[in-house]
Formats: sequence, C-alpha cells, structure tokens
Amino acid sequence: MTKSTRSDTKSDAAFPRRGHDHHRCVADALSQAEALCAQRGARLTEIRKQVLALVWESHAPIGAYQILEKLAESGKRPAPIAVYRALDFLMEQGFVHRLASRNAFLGCGHPDTNHQAQFLICDSCGSVAELADSRIVDAIADRAGRSGFAVAGHVVEIQGTCPDCRKAAHA
Repeated sequence: MTKSTRSDTKSDAAFPRRGHDHHRCVADALSQAEALCAQRGARLTEIRKQVLALVWESHAPIGAYQILEKLAESGKRPAPIAVYRALDFLMEQGFVHRLASRNAFLGCGHPDTNHQAQFLICDSCGSVAELADSRIVDAIADRAGRSGFAVAGHVVEIQGTCPDCRKAAHA
C-alpha cells in the first residue's frame, strides 16, 4: 500500500465552482504533465495529451468510450486499444485516477505526489472532488493489518451532494 506523502489541507475537498474556467484546468494539467514527464523521462505522446485534456475537460468522470467518441469528433477515431494504453500510462504517471464505481476516469490534482486518494462524488451534478487524507489511508491500513490483510491499494468513493447542488436545493 502506498502511504500518502502530502499534507492534508482544506483545499483537498474543493469542488470546482460553477462557471470556473475549465480551459485553465486543462492547460494547467497539460503543463504539469509535460514538466513531470520531462523530469521522469516519460514520453507524453500526442494521443496521451489528447486523452488527458479530455479527462480534464470537466470535473465529472469520463469513460474510455466517451473519450473515443470525443476524439472521433475531431476527425480521427483511434483504436480503442490506443485510448486504453493512453489511460494506463496516465494512471501509471499519476495524472488520472480510475473511479471503480463509474468505470470512468478523473484528472488528478496532485500528480507530483505519491498518494492514495478518496473521492467525493456528487449524485446530482456528477462532479467529483479528490481527497488525499492520510488519516483515511492509515485507518484502512491499520484495520486491515489487524485482520491479517495486506493492502495493495484501495479506492474510496463517497457519494452525496456537492456544496453547489446543496445550495441550489435549498434556494
């Protein structure tokens, strides 16, 4: 199991504000991925960049076949294996996470740190906030260890309602 190496802050559970600049999120994610790949000696190919940009296009999880459809809209339809290989690379590098309950992918806001994330998923709008709370990781490892279980990894997905949807429901 990988222990979280980052400090826990209030911004860990930040949902994007409605109307924020998604283009900025995409540009920041691509810039950070390029810098980290250069530092790590990894190759960020054009298809990997395109897939990463599509994952970051919104803060809702996106499936591999949705990515394929969006790529096809630009005139080129890559083979499904190319998208899956790109997603595998992006996960290995820590640029995206896979949400098991949705069989979909989400951009990682902290690709420069080794961490086990937890996800808050809004049932109303589909947006997701990433947590990286080491206390949760430690509690899972401790409880599993007391059961004689060796944790290799985990996915913690919490479903509920984001602040914007809660606010809208009360208005």
